[in-house]
Amino acid sequence: MGSGTEATHRDPSRPGRPGGSWSRRRFVGVVGGAAAASALAGCGSDDDGPAKAQDSPQAAPPGRTSPSASAAPESSRGSAGPRPLYLGTYTSAEDGGKGIGVASYDPSSGGITGGDTITGVQDPSYLAVHPDGATLYAVNEREPGAVTAVRLSDGKVLGSRPTGGAHTCHVSVHPGGRWLLSADYGSGSVAVHPIAASGALGERTDRVTHSRPAPRSGQQGPHAHQFLTAPDGGHVLAVDFGTDTVYSYRLDERAGTLTEVAQAHTRAGAGPRHLTFHPGGRYAYLADEADDTVAVCAYEPSSGRLTIGRPQSTGAKADTNYPAQLAVTPDGAYAFLANRGDNTLARYAVEADGARLRLLGTVPVEGDFPRQIALSPDGGLLFAANQRSGTVSVFRVDGADGGLRLAGEPFASPVAVCALPL
Repeated sequence: MGSGTEATHRDPSRPGRPGGSWSRRRFVGVVGGAAAASALAGCGSDDDGPAKAQDSPQAAPPGRTSPSASAAPESSRGSAGPRPLYLGTYTSAEDGGKGIGVASYDPSSGGITGGDTITGVQDPSYLAVHPDGATLYAVNEREPGAVTAVRLSDGKVLGSRPTGGAHTCHVSVHPGGRWLLSADYGSGSVAVHPIAASGALGERTDRVTHSRPAPRSGQQGPHAHQFLTAPDGGHVLAVDFGTDTVYSYRLDERAGTLTEVAQAHTRAGAGPRHLTFHPGGRYAYLADEADDTVAVCAYEPSSGRLTIGRPQSTGAKADTNYPAQLAVTPDGAYAFLANRGDNTLARYAVEADGARLRLLGTVPVEGDFPRQIALSPDGGLLFAANQRSGTVSVFRVDGADGGLRLAGEPFASPVAVCALPL
């Protein structure tokens, strides 16, 4: 497609989603975290119908799980033994999963074993864990949207709470452990829920729908894709694909309410999807899904203001590519990007204390449509959830140069859209 034309496409990972169409420009061809942050923020289209979100934390159906699901994640950290791995899927998709997948991985070899399931959770396409490691949180990417808490000691579903929006696609836990943050793609809204001492969720304390700026041409509305906490802890940022905007809010940690303090705008049609912070806290990296680029962003902790830099290459060679998510090594030296369509992982050197990304190259992901990536807590392994092939690929990360080497055959997991290693 030439630079003077524009084509309209539907988000390929959300077939049939309301408001899923968008416009993008490509100048060539046809359109097409740190480990600690990944543990807190988690992972995330098919839809059979509305989720039956439970209003009471005790009202959800109990999950069925095997003993491997009950291993407390904190007991595995710092251990040479197997560590827990939780897998998100779409239960309403054809040949989809039955709930949250439960497996384990060897931190030395990268090998994945297991195949159990925590049932009673609908369309858990994105996952996050509480900082104390005791509770897992999942989105219910349906209409209406909801979030669900699961106790990891025994796999018991503690209940679900409605977000007030539609098609909840991202969830993260505020570092203080008292608030759950969620983003609703279908309604372009973000929500806050309190977390009880038990890990169960309370009634929503706030919800904001992105109404300005207006969604770009081709969008039926805003599409909030991510809601995360900045390293300073005082600001939370929402990435909206439909409005080409990253919104900064101050979170009142007593009331659980949001106050908008700043907006950062990408170039028109970029379609921002996911933001990943550098460990230093002054820079972040933005994956722009609609125009197949990434951008370095400067972040000011005192104001919560984000400044988005120029677009950069994803390294993709395919005419159609949709960058999904970045991950940054714990030492801040390297960054990786999931390229859906090109089916590669791009590798970047992080330079100038986080202010610059230098593309080093790409490697095949050995799967189809890598929806999400995450690093193990020590940064030694990278996990890629491949939606269309229904697999999870694991790569060893070379600490010297950030090189990626496949660690055995990819692990089969139905409609794999999120891999959360603990």
